[in-house]
Amino acid sequence: MSTRQSPGTSPRFSLNQLEQRDDFVRRHIGPGTPQIAKMLSDLGFDSLEALIDKAVPSQIRMERPLHLPPVLSEREALHRLREMADRNRVLTSMIGMGYYGTVTPGVIQRNILENPAWYTAYTPYQAEVSQGRLEALLNYQQMVIDLTGLEIANASLLDEATAAAEAMTLARRVAKAKGSAFFVDRDCHPQTVAVVRTRAEPLGIEVIVGDPLSELPDTGLFGLLLQYPGSSGEIRDYRPAVEAVHAQKGLAIAATDLLALTLLTPPGEWGADVCIGSAQRFGVPMGYGGPHAAFMATKDAYKRQTPGRIIGVSVDRFGRPALRMALQTREQHIRREKATSNICTAQVLLAVIAGMYAVYHGPDGLTTIARRVHRFTAILAEGLRRLGFEVATERYFDTLQVKVPNRAQTLLMRARDAKINLREVDAHTLGISLDETTRRAEVEALWRVFAADAGERLDIETLDEAVEEALPSELTRSSSFLDHEVFHLYHGETEMLRYLRRLAEKDIALDRAMIPLGSCTMKLNASAEMMPVTWRNFAHLHPFAPLDQTQGYQQLFEELEAWLCEITGFDAVSLQPNAGSQGEYAGLLTIRKYHHSRGEAQRDVCLIPTSAHGTNPASAVMAGMRVVLVECDDSGNIDVDDLKAKAAEHGERLAALMVTYPSTHGVFEAAIKEICQAVHDRGGQVYMDGANLNALVGIARPAEIGADVSHMNLHKTFCIPHGGGGPGMGPIGVKSHLAPFLPDHPVIAGVNPAAGEAGTIGTISAAPWGSSSILPISWAYIAMMGGAGLTRATQLAILSANYMAKQLSAAYPVLYSGPDGLVAHECIIDTRVLKDDAGITVDDVAKRLIDYGFHAPTMSWPVAGTMMIEPTESEAMRELDRFCQAMLAIKAEADAVAAGKLSAEDNPLINAPHPLAEVTAADWDHAYSRAQAAFPVESLKQDKYWAPVGRVDNAHGDRHLVCTCPPLEAYKEAAE
Repeated sequence: MSTRQSPGTSPRFSLNQLEQRDDFVRRHIGPGTPQIAKMLSDLGFDSLEALIDKAVPSQIRMERPLHLPPVLSEREALHRLREMADRNRVLTSMIGMGYYGTVTPGVIQRNILENPAWYTAYTPYQAEVSQGRLEALLNYQQMVIDLTGLEIANASLLDEATAAAEAMTLARRVAKAKGSAFFVDRDCHPQTVAVVRTRAEPLGIEVIVGDPLSELPDTGLFGLLLQYPGSSGEIRDYRPAVEAVHAQKGLAIAATDLLALTLLTPPGEWGADVCIGSAQRFGVPMGYGGPHAAFMATKDAYKRQTPGRIIGVSVDRFGRPALRMALQTREQHIRREKATSNICTAQVLLAVIAGMYAVYHGPDGLTTIARRVHRFTAILAEGLRRLGFEVATERYFDTLQVKVPNRAQTLLMRARDAKINLREVDAHTLGISLDETTRRAEVEALWRVFAADAGERLDIETLDEAVEEALPSELTRSSSFLDHEVFHLYHGETEMLRYLRRLAEKDIALDRAMIPLGSCTMKLNASAEMMPVTWRNFAHLHPFAPLDQTQGYQQLFEELEAWLCEITGFDAVSLQPNAGSQGEYAGLLTIRKYHHSRGEAQRDVCLIPTSAHGTNPASAVMAGMRVVLVECDDSGNIDVDDLKAKAAEHGERLAALMVTYPSTHGVFEAAIKEICQAVHDRGGQVYMDGANLNALVGIARPAEIGADVSHMNLHKTFCIPHGGGGPGMGPIGVKSHLAPFLPDHPVIAGVNPAAGEAGTIGTISAAPWGSSSILPISWAYIAMMGGAGLTRATQLAILSANYMAKQLSAAYPVLYSGPDGLVAHECIIDTRVLKDDAGITVDDVAKRLIDYGFHAPTMSWPVAGTMMIEPTESEAMRELDRFCQAMLAIKAEADAVAAGKLSAEDNPLINAPHPLAEVTAADWDHAYSRAQAAFPVESLKQDKYWAPVGRVDNAHGDRHLVCTCPPLEAYKEAAE
C-alpha cells in the first residue's frame, strides 16, 4: 500500500513499521507489493498463499514455519559477522602444505574480486557475451602452460587435491600400462594423498605410498604422483622415477608450485606427462581453505581426456579471432555416465585473479618475488644452523624441515607466542614455509624463538652476504616463460585498470541484465553478503591453523549447519564439498559406505531418471555404482511404474535413486513421496539433487519428502555468486543414520564429530571445511532473510516463473506443467515452433537475445530445441517484462521470416549477434536495416550492450584447436 501523503499532511508510523520498511527482504526480492499484486492478478490469484496451494502438492508441504533466529538488518548482520571474524586470530602463517600468504594487488582486489561485473557472471556457455572472462582464462591457461613446460592446460579445477585425483583417473584412461596401481610420493601433501585414496577406492585402484626413487615397483603401475618441491620442501631430481614409470607405459604426474617454477626446471622438461597444483599463492587469499583455482597441464595428445574446461581460439562469422569453451563434447550433460569427470564447474573467478596476478607482475616481477622468498628461506636456514639446529632439507625453494629433538611442542608454542604458526611434522621435527608476505622482522622473530633464552643475535645483512642459494643446479630453470605480450603490457596500475575494465565491458553479468538460466538460480548476490569475504580475519587464515585460532569460523560453521538442517530437515551437514559436483559425489559415497557398513556391499545400482543433470550419472560411476536409467512420461514426470519395476528387478543390488526435485522439467511431481518410498521398500537410499532447492525453502523440506541425503548449492539458492563458473559450495545434508560416514580430514581432527567405528568416506576436498571464506555470504543471506523472508523468496521465485510462462505461452508453448497448469520456479518453453515455421533454431534465438542485451536461458536441456527459464525472486517485474518483450519480438521476427517479409537467408536472427563494428561499418549489405539489427526495441537506444564479436564458429574451433594466447597481431590483422 502506498504511503505517499497529500500535501500538508504528516504520515505517522510506529517504530516497528519504520524498521520494517527498511528490511533486507524488501531489497532482495525484486517485485514490490503493487507488482506482486499485478503478477498474481494476471495468473488469477489473489494471494501468494493461494498460488502456492495450487502449485505445490499438499503432501510435501511443511506443517510449520521455519524456526530460524530473529531477522537481522544489514548493519546487524555485518556487526555479528565482524564479532565472529574478531574471534579468529590471524597469525603469520609458516605452515605451508600448499597454502601460502600472498598479496592481492589492490587493482585486482577492487576491480575483480570485489567487482560484480566479474563475480556475478555465469559460466561462459554463450561465448559471444563472455569474451572478457574467456580472454582472462586464456591468459591463465597460457601462464600455466609456460610455467609447467607442457602443451595444454585447462581453465582451472577445484583444488590441488581434486586435481591430483583427476590426474590419476586421466592416467588410468590414457596409459597403456596393464597395471591397476597408482604410486604416490610420500612427500605429497597429506590432504592430497587422502583425496586420492578416497577417489581410488570405489574405482578399484590400488594406491601405494612410498619413496619414488627407492621403492617404485617394477610392474603394475599405470601412474605416478610426485610432489615438486616436496611437502617437506625438498627438491629432488625425479627423472629416474619418471623413466621407470614410463618403462611400464604409465604416466608421470607432478604436483608442483607455480612460483617455484619461475626458478626451477619445469616438470614438462624433465618428463612429466601431467602437472597439477594450486594457483592460490598468485594473489588469492588463503581464506581458511578456499576458494582457490587448481590447475592441470598436460600433453596435447591427452587434450580430449583432460577434465574441466579448456578455452580455445576460434573465429566469428567475420573471420575475426573469437574465444570459446573448446571440446564441449566432454561436458557431462552430453556424455553422462561416459563422462571422464563429474567436474562441471571450475574456479573461474580465482583463476582470473591468478592469471591477472601474472599479467600485472610479468615474468620479471614473478621471478623477483620468487627470488626474495628463496633468499629469505636460505638466510633463515643458515641462521638456524648457527643456532645449533639441523636443517634436514638440503635443497629447497621456500620450505624447511628443522630437527628439534623432543622440543617440537615447546617451540611450536613459543612461535605462537611470537604470533607465528609453524607446521608440526612430528615430535622431533618442525616445518617452516616462507612466502611473498614474509618480512625481515618475522625471520628475526623466528631466530629468537629457536635461540636459547640468552639468544645469539643474528644479522640478516651479514648472513645475506654469506649465504648461497639452495636450489639444485641441475634443476635450475633455463627456459623463458610468459613471453606473450599480455604479460608485458599492463605492469602500470593505470593500464591494468583499463585492461580489466575493457574485459568486463565485453561481458553480460548480473550487474547488466538478468541471466534467466533454468536450474542455475542466478539470483542477487547482495553487497552486504559479499563484504566480509575480503575482511582480514576471514581472508588470511591458513586452513590448518590451530582450532583455538579459528573460533569465529567454527561458530559460523555451527550456526550455518544448524540453519541448513532446519531448512532441509536433515540431521547433519558436511560443509567440505566445495562444488555441487563434489556434493553429489560425497552424497553417493556416503550411501555406499552405509550399505557396506551393513554387510550389503553388493548394492551398487543407482537409478537415475533420463531427465537428470549429466553430473548425476557421472558422479554415480565415480562412486563405483552402475547406472540404470528410469524413463519419464509425456508430462516430464518420473514414470513411477518403470521406477518400481527397475527397483524390483535389481532388488538386493539397489543402492540409490538420484532424483532432482522439483523435477528438471520445472514441475512439482505429485508422486515424489511414493517414488522415495518405493526405493526405501527395496532397501535403497534416496539422493536428492539440490539444484532446485530455490523452489523448496520454507515450503517443503527434502528430508520430509523422503530424501536421505541432498547437496545444497550454496552458490545458487543461498547466494554465493557464480563467479563466471566458480566459486561454488555443495555441502551435503544427511539423515542421522548416514551422519557417521560424512567426510573427515587427515590434518584437522574432529571434522566429522559423528564418525564411528565403521569409518568415514574419507576426504573429499583439500580443506577441512571446503571453501570456507565464502560461507559468510550464505550465513548473511539466511540471517537477513529469516524464516519468513526465505519462504517469501521461494513464493516469489514460483510466482515469477509462472508469470513469465503466462506471458510467453501464446508465442512459445510451455512444455511441462503441473495438474493445474502451473510450473515450479522455472519453465521450459518450446522454440521448435520457430524451426518448424521459419527455420529459426534455438541457437538463433539465443544469439538474437544478445542484441537485446540478454544472456540466453539454458538451451536444449533437458529437451533439445527448448529453453529453460528461471527468473528467480530477485528480478523486478520490469526486468521480467523486458525479457518477455525481447522474446516476443524475436517471435515476431521469426513470423516475418515465415511470411516472407524477411529473407530466410538473410535476417536478423540467423546473423545475430550484430557487433558495433558491423553496424557502424561503411558497407551494409543486409536486406534489413541497421536499426532493426541493433535497436529492435526502443529502450535499447538508451542503454545498449554491444557484443564484441559476431557469432562464434564452433566448428572452426573444433577443427583448429588452439588453446594458447594468439599474438596481438592476429587481432590487428583481422580488423584490417
